[in-house]
Amino acid sequence: MGKFKFNETSIEGVYVIENTVFGDERGYFMETYQKKEFAEAGLDFDFVQDNQSRSKKGVLRGLHFQHTHPQGKLVRVIKGEVFDVAVDLRSDSPTYGKWEGVILSEENKKQFYIPEGFAHGFVVLSDIAEFTYKCTDFYDADDEGGIMWNDPEIGIDWPIDDIDEIILSAKDEKWLPLKDSDVNF
Repeated sequence: MGKFKFNETSIEGVYVIENTVFGDERGYFMETYQKKEFAEAGLDFDFVQDNQSRSKKGVLRGLHFQHTHPQGKLVRVIKGEVFDVAVDLRSDSPTYGKWEGVILSEENKKQFYIPEGFAHGFVVLSDIAEFTYKCTDFYDADDEGGIMWNDPEIGIDWPIDDIDEIILSAKDEKWLPLKDSDVNF
């Protein structure tokens, strides 16, 4: 029996991954990645970079992508809770412009795999969240692009009713809607 359950979503290539957690009175242990099991599930790639961020409630990071060095990402939360989103930017995809979202938290220990050719972002729902992710390509600041987090044509249903203020970076405030963005996957 594998240590992971790979749940397909409504968008091809995007997965919600549930880990087997071994726990007792001391705490817990789980594998978060195992190349052989991921490859057997059709997720056969090499990770080249790991990242971690810490953000407070209401911080929304995204929606980001890289133009010529797209990154596949395996994301998870190690403290707190976020709503994580992937938007399909693959021009030949039947789900182009569609989104998939999932709650990731330290309690549910779920992971989200977002393939290359997607925009990615998340909003922090807890007081603090620590977010970690593996990438299939290196980050390149000169290659970065983005789309507006609240693009009405994409229509992401962000669960932000309990958030007093959405906090964006100056860069994220300037992204355009998808229809006006320079995206070519």
